[in-house]
Amino acid sequence: MQEIRKGGREARRALRAAPLAANQRPVWPGMEGGLYRPLADPDVRRVHAAALDVLAEIGMADAPSSGVELLTSAGAELQTNGRITFSRALIEDMIAGAGRYFVLYGQEPRHDLEPWGRRVYFGTAGAAVYMVDARTGEYRDSTTRDQYDIARTVDALEHVHFYQRSIVCRDLADPFEMDFNTCYASVAGTAKHVGTSWGDPAHMPASLEMLHLIAGGEAKWRARPFVSQSNCFVVPPLRFAQDSCRCLEVAVRAGMPVFLVSAGQAGATSPAAIAGSLVQEIAECLAGLFYVNAVKKGAPAIFGPFCFVSDLRTGAMSGGSPEQALLSAAAAQVAQFYELTCGTPSGMTDSKMPDVQAGYEKAYNHALVGNAGANLCYESAGMMASLLGFSLEQLIIDNDIIGATQRTIRGIEVTDGALSVETIRATCLGGPNHFLGSEQTLARMQRDYLYPAVGDRTSPKEWVEQGRPTALDKAAAKLKAILASHYPDHIPPHINQAIRDRFPVRLPREAMRGA
Repeated sequence: MQEIRKGGREARRALRAAPLAANQRPVWPGMEGGLYRPLADPDVRRVHAAALDVLAEIGMADAPSSGVELLTSAGAELQTNGRITFSRALIEDMIAGAGRYFVLYGQEPRHDLEPWGRRVYFGTAGAAVYMVDARTGEYRDSTTRDQYDIARTVDALEHVHFYQRSIVCRDLADPFEMDFNTCYASVAGTAKHVGTSWGDPAHMPASLEMLHLIAGGEAKWRARPFVSQSNCFVVPPLRFAQDSCRCLEVAVRAGMPVFLVSAGQAGATSPAAIAGSLVQEIAECLAGLFYVNAVKKGAPAIFGPFCFVSDLRTGAMSGGSPEQALLSAAAAQVAQFYELTCGTPSGMTDSKMPDVQAGYEKAYNHALVGNAGANLCYESAGMMASLLGFSLEQLIIDNDIIGATQRTIRGIEVTDGALSVETIRATCLGGPNHFLGSEQTLARMQRDYLYPAVGDRTSPKEWVEQGRPTALDKAAAKLKAILASHYPDHIPPHINQAIRDRFPVRLPREAMRGA
């Protein structure tokens, strides 16, 4: 009997280890959330009305001259104090005509995202300036090679659906080379959709030329733009960031989706009241969306209220706080009211290391923001120390956390078969009085149940026999295997060579082939 049980257990383990067909997976990209709603419907409308009041009565300052011309030509008003105001009717008309239901393309179609309605995707983001050694706790400057290694690790992870550049290439002192190589290392490292940024509009043409080469020409790029521009177009409170706005103009005209990031920090650069912080972020994002539509009506733009939070005892940012989860979830809810694609942060942590604090802060943020139906959850993997550091081991652990969160988003299937009356009847009336080997159990063990890659479910005895591995141990081993073997080759060698011949690529060749 013991051998039979062991054989059955081994068979189940083998079944779990086998690759699953896409239609048999327990979770998948773009499942619909929306069951968690921190705002009552009347309060969503109050937030919207207050944001319209802010834009009509206070407006935005410091638009560049090109922006003043674009915005006023579209109906906004330049006041004597230099601020630009937007009437309520003007903003509501803009929202009605804004771009919707646009795909965020991968370099390979299997990675295409459809971020609308309440479909949820998770990805990275950030501009961390340090890499974290998860064993020693040491922080070191981040590099171009780190950018590439993060991208190719994301490329290998099932539950991280897109790659937004995560670190600053601090080995590159020249701003143009930093912008170009950030884009290059990202698109070379993953075939998933990529987001990146540029600090100066003059830096963008070289990157666009590179993207056209990879796509097979400008027309093919415009048909399937696989890079979006992350654009911090605003300096909270309510001031345009002039260089970023000029970059926005270039991106929109080049057919590149723009991620409109408004990153006020409650209690510092936005009101301490949670509702007030949300109102300001929504108002700023509406102004940014108006700007995009003034350049080209209906252009693809991601509505990006990044409602950050302060620890009011110190003024420092607190990325892992419960207030952060509330704000991001509420931002998603307001974007759903507008029927706009929403990008918002989830999964930041204030912890400096992959530890218990990192785990619980990331988990409850993902659970709330994912179940609120945020379309694009940025900062969701790898970020440490309130966005100052990045850990590759934490990226692996976060893949588990995101997968588990997705399972909660999927919810419970209630069908005649799932209600299981006949399965219960067969088991209890003449059956074995347990369900371990039933046909239903074997059929559903992979389709309905998600198993962690680095989380441990062994007994204490088995755990000791295996050497007492921690989640960090398992993550480090998985990371080592990925970095030793996963070198994406979606960019053909002759295109890669043409890029290197034409532009100042600073990522060493050996970094891309494991030499």
